[in-house]
Amino acid sequence: MKDIILFLDLQKISQSFDDEIQAAVKRVVDSGWYLLGEETAAFEKEFAAYNGIKHCIGVANGLDALRIIFRGYMETGVLNEQDEIIVPANTYIASILSITDNRLKPVFVEPDLLTYNLDSGLIESHITPRTRAILLVHLYGRNAYTEEIGELCRRYNLLLVEDCAQAHGAFSSGRRVGTLGNTSGFSFYPGKNLGALGDAGAICTDNEQMALVFRTLANYGSAKKYENQYQGYNSRLDELQAAVLRVKLKRLDHDNQMRREAANLYIKEISNPEVMLPAQGATVKTDLSRVWHLFVIRHPRRDDLQKYLSDHGVQTLIHYPIPPHKQQAYRAMNKMSFPITEKIHREVLSLPLSQVMTKNNVMTIVGLINKCK
Repeated sequence: MKDIILFLDLQKISQSFDDEIQAAVKRVVDSGWYLLGEETAAFEKEFAAYNGIKHCIGVANGLDALRIIFRGYMETGVLNEQDEIIVPANTYIASILSITDNRLKPVFVEPDLLTYNLDSGLIESHITPRTRAILLVHLYGRNAYTEEIGELCRRYNLLLVEDCAQAHGAFSSGRRVGTLGNTSGFSFYPGKNLGALGDAGAICTDNEQMALVFRTLANYGSAKKYENQYQGYNSRLDELQAAVLRVKLKRLDHDNQMRREAANLYIKEISNPEVMLPAQGATVKTDLSRVWHLFVIRHPRRDDLQKYLSDHGVQTLIHYPIPPHKQQAYRAMNKMSFPITEKIHREVLSLPLSQVMTKNNVMTIVGLINKCK
């Protein structure tokens, strides 16, 4: 049977931490304490220190992180129902769900076709008297922050909320993403650069008051047992996931660099003229603004290329085949037109990329792509 190059070999990644994860899990099981314990507190402290921010609140998943952020700002009167939140049109639907779940209004802005991140030059024309925030998505692991976005937030007094679900460890001018705005949300879904062994997430902020609000909301709206300040959520990072994340966090920068090495090889060696490679900017191997959660190419006949690679034993994925405004869940938006976003979603293909990929794996894929007509 032909060997298959998996899109993401989670088993191999986990095995690379095997002894440490086994010890961490045993430590939690033996403790008899599985929620809101020492492992979660330690991970929150360590992840906050890693990012250079004061507060980290562990939650159940990345969507909850964003959902609770917006809810927290509503509970404190910073946001009100039907306030407008600017968001990239080509993001994953979780970004939009976090807005609409709070009865806020997403205002879609097209991405830059080269970076796939929010086009800074298009934002101001979408700002209205009801605009209250920008949800900045660091898509595919590439920093999306620009000085222009920061200046717009200051001039119009807008919140800047960062969706860091795909960008753990990326930098912007010497600062980690997640520290560039008011508050940030992270996902630790197993396939992320920093992935748990199940769902997990976190909120980061420097604002002590808001940190308490977020933590309270995540725990049934309760800061003191059986006293409920808000109609909150049951969204807590459990001790097992926190212990696993503590193990993986120690190697995150190293693993991100391994991803850069693989991405650099793709960019250096893929020569098929029909393939649009990710915009490079700085030298890939030393560009700390990108952690390469995904290596996304574009091709005018994307589906044909995906089938060709599959037929030759290479597993690929599409992130994402349908943009949010074309989803049935948002059918009231289906008549909206965002040509750049729609072009991206028609053409993108994510190639295998991880810290455990071998050079031979990458070169096998490169060879197939270069031969594809």
